[in-house]
Amino acid sequence: MAQENESKKETTGAAPTDQLSETRHTVEIGGQRINYVARAGTMVLTEEAESEDKTTEGEKPQASIFFVSYTKTYDADAEEPASVSNRPITFSFNGGPGSSSVWLHLGLLGPRRVRVTDTSDQPLPPPYRLEDNLHSLLDVTDLVFIDPVSTGYSRAVEGEKASRFHDFKRDIEAVGDFVRLYATRFQRWSSPKFLIGESYGTTRAAGLSGYLQDRHGLYLNGIMLISTVLDFQTISFTPGNDLPHILFLPTYTATAWYHRKLAEDLQQRDLFACLAEAEAFALGDYALAMMQGDSLPDDEREKIADRIAHYTGLSREYVERTNLRIRIGRFVKELLRDKRRTVGRLDTRFTGVDRDAAGEHYEYDPSYATIQGAYTATLNDYVRVELGFESDLPYEILTDRVRPWSYGEHQNQYVNVAETLRQAMSKNPFLRVFVANGYYDLATPYLATRYTFDHMQLDKSLRENVSMKHYEAGHMMYIHEGSLAALKGDLAAFIGSTVPG
Repeated sequence: MAQENESKKETTGAAPTDQLSETRHTVEIGGQRINYVARAGTMVLTEEAESEDKTTEGEKPQASIFFVSYTKTYDADAEEPASVSNRPITFSFNGGPGSSSVWLHLGLLGPRRVRVTDTSDQPLPPPYRLEDNLHSLLDVTDLVFIDPVSTGYSRAVEGEKASRFHDFKRDIEAVGDFVRLYATRFQRWSSPKFLIGESYGTTRAAGLSGYLQDRHGLYLNGIMLISTVLDFQTISFTPGNDLPHILFLPTYTATAWYHRKLAEDLQQRDLFACLAEAEAFALGDYALAMMQGDSLPDDEREKIADRIAHYTGLSREYVERTNLRIRIGRFVKELLRDKRRTVGRLDTRFTGVDRDAAGEHYEYDPSYATIQGAYTATLNDYVRVELGFESDLPYEILTDRVRPWSYGEHQNQYVNVAETLRQAMSKNPFLRVFVANGYYDLATPYLATRYTFDHMQLDKSLRENVSMKHYEAGHMMYIHEGSLAALKGDLAAFIGSTVPG
């Protein structure tokens, strides 16, 4: 990768200021040579300050937001493309809450990619390396990666409490205000605009669909959701809420099939046939049994226990002891207990080793442990060495500094931003949504996502605005080479079909 560096080093001072580094690069994507400008740095978010008599007194700094952007150019020496307003732009972020944008940045979308292993069977040792991302989305859209406050290098300014931003509503407002500011500073209001979020980032994206329209009048062309959670009831294992037990079951089936723990009649079939059967049971007889609760007759209970065991690879006795309700933490510990192994939560293809094989919960998520070091090391090196941005702050990859996270306006109810998305799509009937699911994802299982969209009560005229794809990997399906290539193709096709001709 070629690079020319024009760096502006970070300075210090009483008042926070924008800090920006610009570098020029080239990358080959799909046989096409792409020249682009990379910007890495911070922009200061402000809000209008008011005096005691409610008159405006100027702008008050609130937070310094770190971002990395990539803008395609048509000449290696050009500052910008000839007509940037015709070029789609996509704003990207991850979830957590507490996650930086590194995963989508260096895993899926950006022109550089972390080289990782598909599974934990043969993990790559440190030190880790970046490579050109042949499946980057930069050939079809410019990219902006946003780190919310307290993640990455983003921080509340001196005098502002960071906890103010560790809030469902304020987080959406801060990211939305950054999107508006970026579109204004870099003259992108006329560009086709997209959001892409992963995990809690999908929750944020759905919230932004309403906030950007209603607060800033910024209408989107499309939203791309990677490993989705919009309705938290579908994933919250709390007493009295049996919905997750139903919706997680097919992912248990996929996991047991992958690790060859199913009964022979299922194991010899392909994954999709197994999942179709598991889905029918989960949404049929199992759902009906859960609705009956303790009034379920004993003979029916025995039949349901047998079938749960059949579709999960767990013993009937274990299923009985769980009262027909298998939580994530128990499943990932129990499935391979006889081999003294646990399976991952983010990606159940990965396996790990605990000290205590008889324990109730696993010590760590082996799927996260396998990729954490690689993304952390490469990001820290890449930003300073290749992008020319210098800071001695720790880059917060996935931090607990945002805890406790406030859901103040959702007290005594489950968070559900599917309704926000429905309203945004109703107001803007040109807004389209693409949803990507991993079959081996136990953080945001695919059937829970499907259930959410099936219960949005979206008008029939708008239902074709939603498209959904599935991949044979986990939460971060792009670490699997085949899924990365397929996802790139699906995202590119979605953007191409969404942008006006």
